[in-house]
Amino acid sequence: MTTFTAGPLLLGVRHHGPGSARAVRAALEAATPEVVLIEGPPEADALIPLAAEKDMRPPVALLAHVMDEPGHSAFWPLAEFSPEWVAIRWALEHGVQARFIDLPATHTLAWGREEEKEAAEEEKRQGGQGGKGEKGEKRERGEKGEREAGVSDRSVVADVRIDPLAVLAETAGYDDPERWWEDVVEHRGGAGSGADPFAPFTVLEEAMGALREAYGVGGHDRDLVREAYMRLQMRAAQREFGDEVAVVCGAWHVPALRQKTTVAADRALLKGLPRAKADMTWVPWTHRRLSRVSGYGAGIDSPGWYGHLFAAPDRPVERWMTKVARLLRDEDRMVSSAHVIEAVRLADTLAAMRGRPLPGLTETTDAVRAVMCEGSDVPLGLVHDRLVVGDVLGEVPQSAPAVPLQRDLARAQKRLRLKPEPMERELELDLRGETDAGRSRLLHRLRLLGIAWGEPTATRGSTGTFRETWRLRWEPELSVRVAEAGVWGTTVLSAATGKAEADAVAAHALADVTALAERCLLAELPDALPVVMRVLADRAALDADVGHLAQALPALVRSLRYGDVRGTDTHALTDVAVGLAERIFVGLPPACTALDAEAAEHMRRHVDAVHGAVGLLGEPGTPASGGMRERWHSVLRVLAGRDTVPGVIRGRAVRLLLDEGELGQDEAARLMGLVLSPGTEPGDAAAWIEGFVGGGSGGGMLLVHDERLLGLVDAWLTGVPAAAFTDVLPLLRRTFSAYEAGVRRTLGELVRRGPGARGSAEAAASGIPGFAPDLDPERADAVLPVLSLLLGLDVSYDDDFAGVAR
Repeated sequence: MTTFTAGPLLLGVRHHGPGSARAVRAALEAATPEVVLIEGPPEADALIPLAAEKDMRPPVALLAHVMDEPGHSAFWPLAEFSPEWVAIRWALEHGVQARFIDLPATHTLAWGREEEKEAAEEEKRQGGQGGKGEKGEKRERGEKGEREAGVSDRSVVADVRIDPLAVLAETAGYDDPERWWEDVVEHRGGAGSGADPFAPFTVLEEAMGALREAYGVGGHDRDLVREAYMRLQMRAAQREFGDEVAVVCGAWHVPALRQKTTVAADRALLKGLPRAKADMTWVPWTHRRLSRVSGYGAGIDSPGWYGHLFAAPDRPVERWMTKVARLLRDEDRMVSSAHVIEAVRLADTLAAMRGRPLPGLTETTDAVRAVMCEGSDVPLGLVHDRLVVGDVLGEVPQSAPAVPLQRDLARAQKRLRLKPEPMERELELDLRGETDAGRSRLLHRLRLLGIAWGEPTATRGSTGTFRETWRLRWEPELSVRVAEAGVWGTTVLSAATGKAEADAVAAHALADVTALAERCLLAELPDALPVVMRVLADRAALDADVGHLAQALPALVRSLRYGDVRGTDTHALTDVAVGLAERIFVGLPPACTALDAEAAEHMRRHVDAVHGAVGLLGEPGTPASGGMRERWHSVLRVLAGRDTVPGVIRGRAVRLLLDEGELGQDEAARLMGLVLSPGTEPGDAAAWIEGFVGGGSGGGMLLVHDERLLGLVDAWLTGVPAAAFTDVLPLLRRTFSAYEAGVRRTLGELVRRGPGARGSAEAAASGIPGFAPDLDPERADAVLPVLSLLLGLDVSYDDDFAGVAR
């Protein structure tokens, strides 16, 4: 082994630095040690051989979690350009032992658990003062980075800890640490023949030594303990291999590891450390989670760019511009080879003007913006998101340790051809197909377990219950959620069933139980439904609050519909839903009296929700269809006619009856006229109008097509006294601002044109298309050929649009 100093070869690196990774490889090739010691948790030593398997593809991370509390976890991420990963791969390729020498995860996790308890206690103390307190907020910011720090310097909290690279960059006259690092390391990488492969480490060690002399531990108090443990492991390796030892660790630690200390002193620092039983495995990671913006303490701003610098064999700027051009072309932007050539020239020119050895990310970004994006930051944002940061998702072999639930999930993903991907994408499901139905079941079960791989979104083009749309995105943290959910069962089905039963028993509100019943039907958990239904029946019988009942009914009715499309027996749900509806019918009118404005608005939302639920529950052919709609209409008539009911609820009741055809337009106009008469308080009248035409109920179009109602509103508004106008203006503004721009414009034109029916008559007399007292059959028939084409009907039409089957 060739060494540049006596003792172990200390290779101080920047975590996730491609320049450091190349330098580590060159130094190991020159030194050929017999053992490589790497900063990381020693519990992962048994996992090192997995890095040689073909199914292992970085970025990946070592995941450690407390065995009885999987939520207490820590990550040690590694990318292809991480020096630690390069050291592991070199050792495996050369048959050399590799070991991790950082403080064991059993202590790191115990530390984290104690800090969380302290933070919770402090938050509880500060609760009466309305916040966590400054100390608690600082700890929370630091913990997020430390849980993912692992092999990192953990320079997270700026007002407590120093960032070594930032200090060195500032000393050199740079305001950007990344730019400084590029200039002194990345752009001066590739040592030529005859160059000293250890020189970069010597220089970096001297710089870090000066920083440690000036700042001590720089706020990294626990580093003293970690470094004591690392020195003990180095001594143990030296006893076994002599000086044939190489150590790859953060450059910040090198001066401390070089320091001469006694074994007794190091052991004293480790005495009495807390412990937690830990388990460890490899998990996939992403470039996005390597970025500093994600909260990762040792993160970098541009993992995709650094990955490119590490992988490019030559001409990195030209290859980068080619990647950018390919991405922009895929997004239908006109980018030619001439753009690429000119962008490279501009990047080189900018680097020369700025005194940089080679174009860096700043120069290439400026060139891309000017040449390929025509000065726009919109396509440039796409380049930053897809390439500079990137969405690369690593892979780990199936032989890696995993909880049984994780293995069952992996089998389900493979069976359903549902591959985890780091980029967000939409997935359209047709529940009539077995594969899509299975995907829906899996995603709903995972959501119930708190594993938010997918979120349901509004389905485009269909409102039927046989279609679903999901927005999927796999994040590395979901591996922790899977480990946490393992306490409920060894398969996704059994775990979701156990979690649903526990949630039902622990639920406090009736609406929570009905929502859980809906989720059980969506996830098809037949074994959990009896427990949920028993709790639901008990809670429904005891809850007398009409608001709670009204809040619970819609989810229950939706569950009946989901049961239909999935073939689930829902008779028990039907009985509970009918009972809830009947109790709402009886209790709603008294509950709507003597309410203030805020309570009235809440109750108006409940009325809307119940109306929609009754519409589904009372559909012809359903078990609950007999007379339910009629009884609900009777309740609405009572609400519409009681003066003690707030105006917003009375107005909504009239509107719902009008939409259902239970109230004629003449009668609706009469009721509106009574409310808008001078004897009614302006505030109550404005609330009635809000209930009648507001709340996203399509009231704007109602006023457009019924100018009598618009005329009543217009006449009332112009007659509101000046003293009261200021009070009613916020209500009216909230009501009319919810309309679409086209509706507001049409209403303004109708009001400008003048009162009611005269406007329509004038339009009809003027011959304007679309305005006439009767239908125009000729214009209506013109759509028949297109309609036949859409429906696939083999029909031809003559000049008079008479259809003839061919």
